[in-house]
Amino acid sequence: MTSKMKLKLPMGIENFESIRKDGFYYVDKTGLIKELLDNWGLVNLFTRPRRFGKTLNMSMLRYFFEYGCDAALFQGLEIAGESELCKEYMGKYPVISISLKGVMGRTYDEAFGMMRSAIGNEALRFAFLAESEQLNIEEKKQYHGLIATENGHFAMNLEVLSASMKVLTKLLHKHYGQKVIVLIDEYDVPLDKAHQNGYYDDIVNLIRNMFGQALKTNDDLKFAVLTGCLRISKESIFTGLNNFKVLSITNVQFDEHFGFSEAEVQRLLEYYGLEAHADIVKTWYDGYRFGDVDVYCPWDVINYADTARFDPNAEPQAYWINSSGNVIIRNFLQMATMRTMREIEQLINGATISKKISQELTYKELYDNIENIWSVMFTTGYLTSRGSMSGGYIQLAIPNQEIRQIFVDQIQSWFEQKTRKDTPTLDSFCLAFQQENQEHIELQLNKYLSQTIGIHDYSVRKELKENYYHGLLTGLLKHREDWDVFSNAESGEGYTDICVESSDGAYGMVIEVKYADDGNLDAACVDALKQIEDKKYAERLVGDGMERIMKYGVAFYKKSCKVVMGE
Repeated sequence: MTSKMKLKLPMGIENFESIRKDGFYYVDKTGLIKELLDNWGLVNLFTRPRRFGKTLNMSMLRYFFEYGCDAALFQGLEIAGESELCKEYMGKYPVISISLKGVMGRTYDEAFGMMRSAIGNEALRFAFLAESEQLNIEEKKQYHGLIATENGHFAMNLEVLSASMKVLTKLLHKHYGQKVIVLIDEYDVPLDKAHQNGYYDDIVNLIRNMFGQALKTNDDLKFAVLTGCLRISKESIFTGLNNFKVLSITNVQFDEHFGFSEAEVQRLLEYYGLEAHADIVKTWYDGYRFGDVDVYCPWDVINYADTARFDPNAEPQAYWINSSGNVIIRNFLQMATMRTMREIEQLINGATISKKISQELTYKELYDNIENIWSVMFTTGYLTSRGSMSGGYIQLAIPNQEIRQIFVDQIQSWFEQKTRKDTPTLDSFCLAFQQENQEHIELQLNKYLSQTIGIHDYSVRKELKENYYHGLLTGLLKHREDWDVFSNAESGEGYTDICVESSDGAYGMVIEVKYADDGNLDAACVDALKQIEDKKYAERLVGDGMERIMKYGVAFYKKSCKVVMGE
């Protein structure tokens, strides 16, 4: 590799072998192997938020332990320094590796079919069992039952599917004469989707039967590793497991093996010549606390670094939410009380709040009350801890600017939906702009502000504060169907914040939004109107033939605003 050639960044690649063989950058997490072997339970459950390296770690475990291991994959990595451990464990076990990430049907029948596919495709990896001299005729029939198809789909019935992992461990153990390691990635995705689509009890029963047979009193099992976002225990999925270790985001054990540390991010940025972006990466993607370790979100760091390599001026984005959705926050806001909104406001403005956290909720309980959702947002990565848990209580905080922006965007959407329900008030507010009634505009806008959050965190850049209030006002004005409302429209010598044109061409408005960091709303309004004139923002309206043009300077500070009209 010449000095000009760089390893590729593994965008969405979660296969350990591909990363190591095909020239991708790898952040070494093989220390997980040694710690697991030093401290393993019969069944080990790692709960972490989405996109923190769970799937890649599971792939790494498979390639290390499985028969036929290519030792070159681990050359130069931390685990290679453990020569005795590698000699004893590397490539010495049959491994069943199943991902339930794709078991997300809209109905139980769909989910059942997807579960059969997940198991059946894994069973097909062991086609040699059909001819194994170590298996008797009946056992070979059992194997054929796992891979049998009908009309192109796996044909396992409920009884066969429920016993499938247990049967596969038995057959592999007998063939190899060695106990089996079982890896189950994203075990709780089927539960989440079932809860959303109304077949929760059916999928719980299926998974309870499958896990119960494969993981409990199974003499063919060496050990199992599972990953997921939530620990689901009250449905008795894991009942009766005598050696069951849950390793959540509050545990110190294994805390450094999921997510990127400060040093790992620094090395990655240096490798790609992106040291100048370190502050942006830290502000937007750092701030998570797992056990005693502060970590970055790997998905975000890799995505941003890949973009910044080719565009040094690239703005940071909320990559994580684009891959994880925002159902949790939407449901949370729908249930929010005024007190809850004040707590969210505290979080957005950089404060912490103390909440009692339960890490053993069922999916049925998630939205039973608002307090449960605090726990869900903590375990799924929307919130993180600042300090250790005491008496079940923990200090919660928003980890970074990415998650703060997600909250702000969702609150804006929630606020727009809420205000649309009061059509007369919104009609009156918009009409006041048309009638140049700045007193009414200001009065109603202050009322609206009292119903939502205010942003005054001094660690947040002024532009981000202005963007929030800008978005809030734009959403309100878009209520008028006979108006064309443009945000950040090119006009004159720049881009005006908000530009409004009536559909009949009778009038247009140019609105400049300012955030008064010092609380001086009057001065901020003067600055806004001066910018409108200096930048000739009204030229667009003139060019579009608007007969009457109105100019508004609108200033915000926390929950207060000021509206001033220009000449």
